[in-house]
Formats: sequence, C-alpha cells, structure tokens
Amino acid sequence: MSDKPIVITMGDPSGVGAEVTVKAMAGLSPAERARYAVIGDEDTLQRAIRACDLDLALRPQGSGPEAALQVIHVPVDGLPGTFGVLSEACGEASFQYINKAVELTSSGAASCIVTAPINKAALNAAGHHYDGHTGMLAHLTGCKSSWMLLASPTLNVLHVSTHVSLKDAITRATPERVLETIRVGHNHLRRMGLENPRIAVAGINPHCGEGGLFGSEDDKQIAPGVEMAKAEGINVQGPISADTVYHRANTGAFDLVIAQYHDQGHIPIKLIAFDTAVNVSLGLPIDRCSVDHGTAFDIAGSGKANHVNMLAALDYAGKLAAAKRKLAA
Repeated sequence: MSDKPIVITMGDPSGVGAEVTVKAMAGLSPAERARYAVIGDEDTLQRAIRACDLDLALRPQGSGPEAALQVIHVPVDGLPGTFGVLSEACGEASFQYINKAVELTSSGAASCIVTAPINKAALNAAGHHYDGHTGMLAHLTGCKSSWMLLASPTLNVLHVSTHVSLKDAITRATPERVLETIRVGHNHLRRMGLENPRIAVAGINPHCGEGGLFGSEDDKQIAPGVEMAKAEGINVQGPISADTVYHRANTGAFDLVIAQYHDQGHIPIKLIAFDTAVNVSLGLPIDRCSVDHGTAFDIAGSGKANHVNMLAALDYAGKLAAAKRKLAA
C-alpha cells in the first residue's frame, strides 16, 4: 500500500454513494481506515451514518482522532439536504469532488481515486457535459483517450468504446483503436503482476461475420488490429465469436476480453459479478477505480444500500496503489 491516502469521492449527494462509503469505512479497523480520505459533503456523510445506524466518527483533513474517518469537505451551495432528489446542485457537487480528487492525485498527494456513483442527468444539468466518470477524468487530466475496464475475480473486460450508439461503436472499432485497446489492456495486466497476459478479442458481428455472410467488419476492422498486436509480441487471439469468448475467459482460458462496445462487455460482467465487478479507468496519468452501480435514488437514505461493491473497489484500489509504489521503487 502506498503511504499516500486513497481518496474516495462521495458521488452524487442525493444517491447511495455516502451510504456505501460510510458502511465500508465503518467495517475497517482504525489503522485500515487511516489509509483513506473521503472527498464530499460532511453533512451528507453524517446523515448517511445516522441512516445506517453506524458508530463512525468523522474528522477534518489532518486533524482529530485517528480512529475517525478523514473527510475533505468541499462546500457546494444549494444541496437539497435530503436523499433521492435529482438536483443541479448535486451535479455540481459531483463534479467538484472529482475535480478535487484529480488535483490531489495529479500532485502526488493521493495515490488513487475510488469513485462512488454520480447521476449523469444531474451532472449535465450543472453544465458539465460528460458521458460519465471516464470521459470527465480524461478531460480533467488532458488525455485524448481513455478506456473502461470492468474487473472481476474471474472475468476482465476492456471496451473499445462505451457510451456511444451501436452505430457509432461499429465505426469507432478501427484497426488502430483495437490495437490501442489491446496494448492498454496488456500493459495494465503486466503492471498488475501478469507476465504474459492472455487476451481474447471479441468479434463485432454474429460468428465474427461468418466469412462475410453476416458483415465484413470483423475481417476489415477487428482482425487487422489483432494481427498488429501479435506482431508486437502480445499474446492475443481473435476475433472470437462473442457468444463463446466470455464463457471461455470466465472458465480460465483468457485473462482479458476486449469487448467492441458497451453492452457486449457489460452484460456478461453484470451477469456473473454484479456485486463484485469494479470499473477501472485505463490510459490516464492517474489511477481510478469505481463501484459498478448507479446512484439508486429509490433507496438512498434508507440504509439499505449494499456496500459489497465499494469494498471490491477499495480492494482493487489498494492493488493499484501497491503497483504504483512498486513501480516507483
């Protein structure tokens, strides 16, 4: 574990982010809790603690009893003061929490970011027009490209494209983008300790086009990217029909599957690892991972939110921080 804290952004103040965060923190020992700092609204966190009936104290950054959870309070005017409300102010708060986290990680004051869920409608209502965390983080760090990895104990999926229409996803699956995605996945898994990652690339058409019968995109767009990656010495196969490749990876044949578009990658992960899959941003100069669920306005404030996915995200963040420390040694 890095000696720099892992910062947790609270997410939309009206959602379940505060709940899952305080539940996860309450279950840690004081020594473990000291590794983290939450960026958010102190009043919202206190309301979440009361809603969940937890014995958890908060402390301002750099002061207070060590057993208490460190909070980096970011004031935002107009927060509704209740859960489950779609609010422009909450969208602004979501952005400000993430912006603060990027500042801390970029300066080296924090080792990694773990993000609780935001609401895209609230974010856009506040004038921050991003498709979600990944695009926002790419913009804030000055990156032209970023990638979404969904990581679980038995299946890892990296996406060529995510929040675009299916029509645009097909257009974006160029040989160059496929090659870049393979490279990014290969480098990440090597950083995480796999010496020779086994990568499979999913086809974009049924049965990879069946020799052109169901489309030529796999032959013209996907296969050339795979071949270029092979020429660089990467252990990659594909395109492989998407109706079998995820099962093969989940049972141990591959360490990573390259999905061509959002639902092709998200559906298998959410089917087999709904509570344990972690969203990881790759291609950025900073490390970030996240829970893989939404704001759940319908249950926010009830104390019912399940924090298992937050624990999984914190565990992955610890591995990212350890990998960073090893690289710097």
